[in-house]
Amino acid sequence: MQAHIFIKGKVTGVFFRALMSQEASRVGVTGWVRNIYKNAQVFGELPGVEAVLQGEKDAIAQIIRWARKGPPNADVADVIVEWEDETEVFNSFEIRS
Repeated sequence: MQAHIFIKGKVTGVFFRALMSQEASRVGVTGWVRNIYKNAQVFGELPGVEAVLQGEKDAIAQIIRWARKGPPNADVADVIVEWEDETEVFNSFEIRS
């Protein structure tokens, strides 16, 4: 199972990617996470974070719940979730630039 998620708000510069990576590894989710900067088509004027999550549905749901809160210094405005077919199989969870 795979979810493509977009998190917008104050989510850059607050260790969002690093902590999401730790949480994903803890629950057995693979995929990737990266920052998206201002003027990205999905976010308009807000920066954000994009991630692809693969694994069991319950594990992916745990990461989505975590993303709705984020780390302590984050201020998550919205999380968009798109369920999709796997296009590539990931063996780990990586932070992309």
